[in-house]
Amino acid sequence: MNEVLTAGTVMLGLAGFFGVVLALANRFLRVHEDPRLDTVEEMLPGTNCGACGVPGCRAFAETLVSGERSPGGCTVATPGEVEDIAGYLGVAAGFEEKRVARLHCAGGKSSVRRLAEYQGFTSCRAAYQVNAGGSACPWGCLGLGDCDEVCDFDAIHMNDEDLPVVEVELCTACNDCVEVCPVDLFTIEPLSAKLLVQCNNPLVGEAAGGICQVVCDGCSLCAKDAADGVIEMSGGLPVIRDQAAATPRATFRCPTRAIQWVEGNQFERREAVS
Repeated sequence: MNEVLTAGTVMLGLAGFFGVVLALANRFLRVHEDPRLDTVEEMLPGTNCGACGVPGCRAFAETLVSGERSPGGCTVATPGEVEDIAGYLGVAAGFEEKRVARLHCAGGKSSVRRLAEYQGFTSCRAAYQVNAGGSACPWGCLGLGDCDEVCDFDAIHMNDEDLPVVEVELCTACNDCVEVCPVDLFTIEPLSAKLLVQCNNPLVGEAAGGICQVVCDGCSLCAKDAADGVIEMSGGLPVIRDQAAATPRATFRCPTRAIQWVEGNQFERREAVS
């Protein structure tokens, strides 16, 4: 009986000790959370897309409450929602330049030579593992719409050439299309960046031309026609070094139209001038 009482006393003593430790930890080590945090999180769209650069709306709300970021850093929120958050926090809205996803390929199904017909699982990632889906250009768009499927904002749809068209007004620059493309054809660009290289094929000359009708053949006319420092040829492709100094002149002599001056939805414009 004494052993049972002793054991019970020891257990009660331990429970009391740890209870005191937890109470002290709660008092002195507790992280006090700003009461505005929940409200700001509720005012955000709640998409948790990560386009703001942090993992989720809660994390972004924390940066807003702490003053590290401005409400305009949320690319999904409407201008009205951004203003509401700014008014609640008593800070400037801090609107940032809109960024959009851009595709660096213009080789639709009527432009690229086919080596075989892919008949497997309807996925770009799957087709890429099977000889690039039968395309003669393993660097180009496979056209099976993984980017369309992954976009939560309905900002991408496939056109008649099996190329993705990004709806500028709907795009939130969330980066999902960048991550899902097995050929790394998408980049996130500021809307003001209008000079766009629509090719990813490193081949030059006849080797390039035998694959695709709209391929960049490495002629470098765009670099010669642009102002100094705007375009640099690298790996057979033009690289835009200075978008601020770029003009449509760089596109005028391109024999295949692999470099374009883009405004709005890139392939809607391309089709309109074809």
